[in-house]
Amino acid sequence: MLAPKKIVHKKVHKPSTRRGTLKRGSTIAYGEYALKAISTSWLTSRQIEAARMSIARRCKTGKVFIRVFPDKPVTSKGLNMSMGKGAGAIDRFMFPVKPGRIIFEVSGVPEPVVREALRIAAHKLPFRCKFISKKDSFNIK
Repeated sequence: MLAPKKIVHKKVHKPSTRRGTLKRGSTIAYGEYALKAISTSWLTSRQIEAARMSIARRCKTGKVFIRVFPDKPVTSKGLNMSMGKGAGAIDRFMFPVKPGRIIFEVSGVPEPVVREALRIAAHKLPFRCKFISKKDSFNIK
C-alpha cells in the first residue's frame, strides 16, 4: 500500500474547512480517460489500492496512473489507553480530496471498457466521482 518513506511530524493539523474547488490536479495530464472527484472526503491508502486493483483487473492492456498520494498521517491511541499524554502512534495515511481532483487516469484501452472499470472503482471510493475523457475536456471552454 501507499505510504511515505519518512515523515517529519507525526501529528499534522486538520484543515478547518474542505470547501472550494481545485485548480491544480484538475485536468487530465497522462491518460485519455479519468475519474474526477465531485465531492469532498479523506482517501486512505487501502481505498486507493482497492480501486486500483479493480481498474487493473478490467483494463488488462492499458496503463493506470494514480494521481493522488496519501501523505497526511492520522494518529490513534490503542485500546484501553487513557486520554492525554500527547499523540498516539501513526495509524494510517490519508489524502484530503476536494471537488475537481483527478484520482485515476487510464490510457490504451477502449472507452466502453474504461467507463465500466472506472464506474466499479468509483463504488470503492468514499466520495462521488464522474467519468471524464480528454477529448471532451478540450471542447469545453
